[in-house]
Amino acid sequence: MSPVKRPTIADIAEAAGVSKGAVSYALNGKAGVSDRTRERILEIAARMGWHPSSAARALSDGRAGAVGLVVDRPAWVLGIEPFFMQLIAGVQAGLAETGTALLLQVTEDAGAEEAAYRRWWGERRVDGVLLVDLRESDPRLALLTRVGLPAVVVGHATGTPGVPSVWIDDAAAVRETLAYLAAMGHRRIARVAGPAHFVHTRERGRAFDSAAEEVGLSGVRCVYTDYSGEDGARATRRLLSGADRPTAIVYDNDVMAVAALGVTQEMGIAVPAELSVVAWDDSELCRLVHPALTAVSRSVPEYGRRAVTALLHLLDGAEVGDILLPAPVLVPRGSTAPARR
Repeated sequence: MSPVKRPTIADIAEAAGVSKGAVSYALNGKAGVSDRTRERILEIAARMGWHPSSAARALSDGRAGAVGLVVDRPAWVLGIEPFFMQLIAGVQAGLAETGTALLLQVTEDAGAEEAAYRRWWGERRVDGVLLVDLRESDPRLALLTRVGLPAVVVGHATGTPGVPSVWIDDAAAVRETLAYLAAMGHRRIARVAGPAHFVHTRERGRAFDSAAEEVGLSGVRCVYTDYSGEDGARATRRLLSGADRPTAIVYDNDVMAVAALGVTQEMGIAVPAELSVVAWDDSELCRLVHPALTAVSRSVPEYGRRAVTALLHLLDGAEVGDILLPAPVLVPRGSTAPARR
């Protein structure tokens, strides 16, 4: 079977019995044809399945009709981490009625990510980008400002003029989590964190230190990982093999917390009788395992939707400031219990 031919302006003109110029006026909403003729042309175009060419639109109004998102994680990690799947779902929901596409690229080093932004800008592939996993002294901010590619940061207020952020303050959830564990008698609490160079990792760490002082703990021991289940499992083994092992561990994502349950079974440590486990970012994974994981819950799809909506407003020339979303909340489940005396 031969492929269906994409209708052109010439095809529509022939079907409507008018000139190609009249079709162009009608499709682009310009004067030059009567209202009756315009309606007839639009009706015929819709019936033929005509859609404007994104390349032609870029030439006419300078818009690519797409926004970009680069995720600097191994592809196999991205495939099993619910956070990014939910974030992308929220972004797509925000784009659904705008006709704007999402251009997604996965890289495994910062240099490749920066190269992607330069290529997108040079080829006019995207109108703006969403930035995730902000780093300390992040060079991406200077690069995007220099080339003039609009951006919205997901997860952290940057303080960079013209680069707004959609973010969540984790401090309240950290205080709630540590107060909950301390009230159940836990004094030796550890945290299995993500990469140390991410801004949100360090900010959450400062919140843990402050909250530990508030509830009278000497501190929260922290082990940094790459967010993968394998690295989370290794960190869990190290923590539980020490002489002064923790009675509670808070994980920076759900994948590592689920992997930790496997380690505790392997080592013969009962959850929650001997160890309480808390996951950051509630997901279906947290509810499917046994025992179900106590988790910190936030609306990740809303995160993505609000971020891309802010970017679209920025592209339309509106002034967009930082957007603070509601704080996450702790959802207690079967993986936490009072510490053994």
